[in-house]
Amino acid sequence: MTQVMTKEVTVLIEEAKAAQQKYESFNQEQVDKIVDAVAAEMTAITKELAQMAFEETGFGKVEDKITKNLFASEAIYSSIKDERTVGIIHHDEAEGIYEIAVPMGVVAALIPMTNPTSTVIFKALLSLKTRNAIVFSPHPAAVKSIVETARRIEEVAVKAGAPAGLIQVIEQPSLEETERMMQHEDTAIILATGGSQMVKAAYSSGNPAIGVGAGNGPAFIEKTANIAQAVEHILASKLFDYGVICTSEESIIAEAAVKDEVVKTLLEKGAYFLNDEQVEKLSKIAIRENGTLNPAIVGKPVSVIAKLAGIDVPESATILIVAQTIISEDNPYSREMLAPILPLYIANNWEDGVEKVSQLLNIEGIGHTAILHSTDKAKVEAFGLSINASRILVNTGGTLGGIGATTMLNPSLTLGCGTAGGSSTTDNISAKHLLNIRRVAMHYDR
Repeated sequence: MTQVMTKEVTVLIEEAKAAQQKYESFNQEQVDKIVDAVAAEMTAITKELAQMAFEETGFGKVEDKITKNLFASEAIYSSIKDERTVGIIHHDEAEGIYEIAVPMGVVAALIPMTNPTSTVIFKALLSLKTRNAIVFSPHPAAVKSIVETARRIEEVAVKAGAPAGLIQVIEQPSLEETERMMQHEDTAIILATGGSQMVKAAYSSGNPAIGVGAGNGPAFIEKTANIAQAVEHILASKLFDYGVICTSEESIIAEAAVKDEVVKTLLEKGAYFLNDEQVEKLSKIAIRENGTLNPAIVGKPVSVIAKLAGIDVPESATILIVAQTIISEDNPYSREMLAPILPLYIANNWEDGVEKVSQLLNIEGIGHTAILHSTDKAKVEAFGLSINASRILVNTGGTLGGIGATTMLNPSLTLGCGTAGGSSTTDNISAKHLLNIRRVAMHYDR
């Protein structure tokens, strides 16, 4: 059997650059035709790609991966399809300013194993819409599904008139090849979605980068909240794809005045409270000795996690609740777990609840996402002013709220964390972040 040779990243970037130089001469109509065709094809094969991602990684649920793929090919597409990204995109006659959209060039895109196919669709659509080329660096645990998604996108884009080579993928990824891609002189910008070390490497590459930090979203249920609604949103959010989206809730803080109602509602909805012995057993398998998250629990159902930890839970259990009182870097339950596990803290009052949210984010997830359940408008405003997170979500689930599916935030699968989280922006990333804007300014007498 003849071995198929894969291209080195330098060749991929050369081919991507050559294709992009042709593509940047395309007009808006030509660009939109290509983007439309890719979005339609990704919608048509979303189930196939979701099944492939599930079989390869073992994370989450096929039906939720279908939803994520459709979010990329429909919701994100809808948010950018009418946006002007070619030529003069804005003209202010009064101030004498013209704004001209200019593509950046070759986008280097890191793709995580948690959301492989949906992230490829998302980043490819943004790149195509802005007349950029893109080179994907897959997580090694999701190579097959990422390569296939990229291949299908390239195929339909070329059929719609795009130059061949706009969509490239490293088929045998390694740390060395990824670093070479990020540091290459023809890489215009890096879109880094993945582990914190890789995001740091992106920012230290010498090229412009948009990286996103870890999530660890606390959900604070304060005393005026609609408890039934709050618990329903939190559990549905945490169960979506078994918690692998970075805006998923990672803990609950309940104000003492509503503690009993929160606990009662959690039990009624299928949550299972671990006893002290079970909490200890679970902590030993959740975080590895080197301090990193154990991938064996990521995106897995309660039954699998319980078996790994050697604990017995009812078959009806959907979420594992871990009562906690200590927030610290030494406590694994103060960390992001990306699994249906929710630590529960009790806050003495509003001030204590806000403090606990801040403490959790300071350990991990600073600048990312926090959630508040409240009917008190003043408390909502105070929370927004106090909490160092780029997304403050109110009375909605973190998972879909953070990516803009159940809120009016910009639909996105790459979420900035601001400088606090080591990111260059607090935005939900969209097409505008992959454009250089050239401004023509007339003389103006002030």
